Amino acid sequence: MRSPRKVYLLDFACYKPFPGNLCSKETHMRVSSATGRFTAESLDFQRKILERSGYGQKMHAPAGLMATPPDQSMAAAREETEAAMFGAIDDLLDKSRVEAREIGVLVVNSSTFNPTPSLSAAIVNHYKLRGNVLSFNLGGMGCSAGLIAVDLAKRLLQVHPHTYALVVSTENICRNWYLGNHRPMLVSNCLFRVGASAVLLTNRRSERRRSKYQLLHTVRTHKGADDRSYRCVFQEEDQHNIVGVSLSKDLMAIAGEALKTNITTLGPFVLPMSEQLLFLATLVARPITHVFSGFQVKKIEPYIPDFKMAFEHFCVHAGGRSVLDEVEKSLGLTEWHMEPSRMTLYRFGNTSSSSLWYELAYSEAKGRVMRGDRVWQIGFGSGFKCNSAVWRALRDIGLEEKNSWDGEIDEFPVHVPRVAPIVY
Repeated sequence: MRSPRKVYLLDFACYKPFPGNLCSKETHMRVSSATGRFTAESLDFQRKILERSGYGQKMHAPAGLMATPPDQSMAAAREETEAAMFGAIDDLLDKSRVEAREIGVLVVNSSTFNPTPSLSAAIVNHYKLRGNVLSFNLGGMGCSAGLIAVDLAKRLLQVHPHTYALVVSTENICRNWYLGNHRPMLVSNCLFRVGASAVLLTNRRSERRRSKYQLLHTVRTHKGADDRSYRCVFQEEDQHNIVGVSLSKDLMAIAGEALKTNITTLGPFVLPMSEQLLFLATLVARPITHVFSGFQVKKIEPYIPDFKMAFEHFCVHAGGRSVLDEVEKSLGLTEWHMEPSRMTLYRFGNTSSSSLWYELAYSEAKGRVMRGDRVWQIGFGSGFKCNSAVWRALRDIGLEEKNSWDGEIDEFPVHVPRVAPIVY
């Protein structure tokens, strides 16, 4: 039985929209107000979310939503998504010096915008990919789908030798902007912004010397068997038959449960033996203390392994400030470890599954990634799912051409206030 083929990350790129698409928090509120579709209470609710969001003033919105009235047509949605995908892919192909016709596997993920022909077909058409390309289009899988796409590409590279795999992650904004007044559906209007990533993987041993990272592990956790988890992020109509994505108040608790399950699976692969033994000891001891609960026996809290002993860099999905706060607390991370995620949230907003790559680009632009460093990417998404990918740097990596932070990385990190008042 042969050993698994090694999978390398040759390079990646993140889409950086033109300055004309900048959307400050005040602009968001003015555009929302101008639609005439939101009540005063709904506008005030959105304002409060944005004030506490941890967002900056240079995020990007699609041209369709900036128009008066907003253009949510299929044509506008295609224009937005294709601009993001093609922008990221163009930069990636230019950086990697790989021809489009050399790509043998294509995996695209976009959760809520899935036209016919598919987005993967749009890429095949635009770049004239070869006729036998293995093309996949993942839809409806939420903000963690980028790592699902990486895992799928990894599995395909195990059976197709000498192959390049292109993984493209994006999300559409204008087609899914909610124009109703149901509060659980208004939150996503405030969170999501334009973004996309393109990642080039390969199993060619000859490309190792040019590659940035080696993929060590992928771990996928799916909590969809539980009804509460399944419905915590749910697309449906409100009472007026307006479609939106509803976010449950239980979302953070469910995300925490999914993360716990995921790290329990991942831990044995990455943690030093000392941490594994401590974790195992508390698992054994807790039931014993329960048996003697009638006596004065001190309750043993579950031991949270120190993942800082396993990883140098953490890329946590920038789903929102509360998500990052919870992960930082749960894993005992420092401000330095969380900086890439928080600055990505501040600069680009929630770009769905592509946010993990903006975060890694931040660490590279800061010159933090050294040869041998290990990177943990953590994604959360509807279903409910928590997915992990572990990478090892194959060389020192600094600020390189076509990095999405180029030209502004020296401005970061910035102080992000807990509340930033909005006047519009």
